[in-house]
Amino acid sequence: MPSVYPGLDILQNTFGSSYQPKSNGATPLQARTDLYPAYSIVDDAKSKAKKLSAEAAHEFDVASQKAQAKTGHIELYSSQYYAACTFGGLMACGVTHTAVTPLDLVKTRRQIDSKLYKGNFQAWGHILRHEGVRGIFTGWSPTFFGYSAQGAFKYGWYEFFKKKYSDLAGPENAHKYKTALYLSASASAEFLADIALCPFEAIKVRMQGTIPSQYKGTFDGFSQITAKEGWGGLYKGLYPLWGRQIPYTMMKFASFETIVEMIYDRLPGGKSDYGKAAQTGVSFVAGYAAGILCAIVSHPADVMVSKLNAYRKPGEGMGAVTSRIYKDIGFKGLWNGLPVRIVMIGTLTGLQWMIYDYFKVFMGLPTTGGAAPPAEKPAQHS
Repeated sequence: MPSVYPGLDILQNTFGSSYQPKSNGATPLQARTDLYPAYSIVDDAKSKAKKLSAEAAHEFDVASQKAQAKTGHIELYSSQYYAACTFGGLMACGVTHTAVTPLDLVKTRRQIDSKLYKGNFQAWGHILRHEGVRGIFTGWSPTFFGYSAQGAFKYGWYEFFKKKYSDLAGPENAHKYKTALYLSASASAEFLADIALCPFEAIKVRMQGTIPSQYKGTFDGFSQITAKEGWGGLYKGLYPLWGRQIPYTMMKFASFETIVEMIYDRLPGGKSDYGKAAQTGVSFVAGYAAGILCAIVSHPADVMVSKLNAYRKPGEGMGAVTSRIYKDIGFKGLWNGLPVRIVMIGTLTGLQWMIYDYFKVFMGLPTTGGAAPPAEKPAQHS
């Protein structure tokens, strides 16, 4: 059947041999990216981001190789390994907790007096106007020192107790009851970590809970508390701190390990198939999810710690002050400041696990994850 459209030979005879059909490719105008500046800017930004990422990865690898050359190969579960985990925990907790001091300040003040501010943004605006930028970071120094010490103890001892309890249980039981193992190891580690944290937490809460702050800084707080109340004044919040931090850390470590394992179970391939950036990304996601659970579980005790350090009278018993505070605020009052704490703890926990695992990778160590299944015993032939 003849076509209703003229063919190429007819068009060339009519318009001359110079006629050429349109190409399917881009015309000179279409190929000019300067006519489409938005696309050009996006492509340029993508190119620069890839280049910077590659350069950063290269610098990280170079620095990592230098550090590993100085320390030598670190054997798993050696004294060097636990020292590296301790330092990694110090970096992870000290920096992150200090960075969210403005969130912690508002949370603490709202826990002590729920009528003080109407909302978080209104609180920051009020503090900024009346106390300045420095006021927003009230309590940063005891936060830095206290949570650096706590992080060092918590992560270092967790790795130690996890290995110790695993050896006591044996490979099969350690895998079968791994959640109980994580809970036991983290509880043991946090018990010790809170002894290091408690004096700094007492100073921090008193600095943040009084307007204007009653201490100029960490060392001023130490000297004033010990002069008036003795060394016991720094530890009067230890029991509620254990009540807050031990459940918090148990949830933090056990849920993190479980979520990491669940993520890798649902991804194609195994954990070893993914690079450093991907593995630390998994650590951040799992850490953030674990942090949300931690915040909910430990929040009532967190409110009690804030109230107790601010309102406990000299010589008043733990039971008496606890019942007095609960009578004042009721069950609903135990949940004051929960939304801001969820944001704070979720971000904190995600960043802590990411920093901690980045440091482990930096030192040539594997990232933290769920326990591997025990090796199958070879079948015995009779």
